[in-house]
Amino acid sequence: MSKGGFMKDALILFAITLIAGACLGGVYEITKGPIEAANLAAKEEAFRTVLADAASFKLDDYTQALEKANTDAPGLGFGNVSVDECATGLDGSGAAFGYVVTTTSKDGYGGDITVSVGITADGEVKGIEFLTIAETAGLGMNATQPEWKAQYADKTVEQFTVTKSGASSDGEIDAISGATITSNAVTGAVNLALYFVNNCVEQ
Repeated sequence: MSKGGFMKDALILFAITLIAGACLGGVYEITKGPIEAANLAAKEEAFRTVLADAASFKLDDYTQALEKANTDAPGLGFGNVSVDECATGLDGSGAAFGYVVTTTSKDGYGGDITVSVGITADGEVKGIEFLTIAETAGLGMNATQPEWKAQYADKTVEQFTVTKSGASSDGEIDAISGATITSNAVTGAVNLALYFVNNCVEQ
């Protein structure tokens, strides 16, 4: 092939690549909005599980609050935990009713445990739901049982503690038999969500 022919082919290939890139960019811009809306709709389904009384949800920019919580987290005694995301639950008038805080504990027996926690603006935990959990079947996986998760619901406390001797107050969570590690990991994640709402979010 002559040098001129090679250059011609290279230019054609470059032009095709450029046009294809521009088309993909255009498609991305066109589809970005609908994709984000679909993702939010899917998330809202999960949000509503833990904050059922909210009329709607929006994903606000909580960058500074997230940074504060994750900077403070190592000194709080909740284990190896972090806040991943927060959505605001709105009432019928559009005012902030509460928050759905997603936190992750790396202290699970079987790996990371990620949980969404619904918390009202005045600090009442309304419920929790697992997004990621891979604990031992028949032991740590019992954390996903409704009756165990319900221990956190409708409680207004500064933080929860795990007990093996039977919960005697709103702030105590009965440990799962044979799975104290899982119980502590979940409780640490919930506690960081509470800390985030009570100390990091500007209300």
